[in-house]
Amino acid sequence: VQLQAFGGGLVQPGGSLRVSCAASGRAFSSYVMGWFRQTPGKEREFVATINRSGAITYYADSVKGRFTISRDNAENTVYLQMNNLKPEDTAVYYCAASRVVSTFSSDFEYWGQGTQVTVSS
Repeated sequence: VQLQAFGGGLVQPGGSLRVSCAASGRAFSSYVMGWFRQTPGKEREFVATINRSGAITYYADSVKGRFTISRDNAENTVYLQMNNLKPEDTAVYYCAASRVVSTFSSDFEYWGQGTQVTVSS
């Protein structure tokens, strides 16, 4: 499956942004989807994951209550709605696909190219 993330940008602290990830290739609905983020000099960090049907989601503690992951299997797209953004949310956000429900980046086989999210006044 090929993944392409988009929708990043510059937003002020307290603002909202939605990033999207479009999938093509093999059956999107057969994959668990996840979002990770990375800043320079740091390891890639788990943000959120969603199971195949969209009924089960997991979040990193740092984003719980502020971010929402969702998916539209008919549109082959996964979303990450980010509210009440903080400067520490600044990172490149990556979408990824896995055959298992996991919060570990090593379990995700396919990765998008990343989209930059910058939270700054």
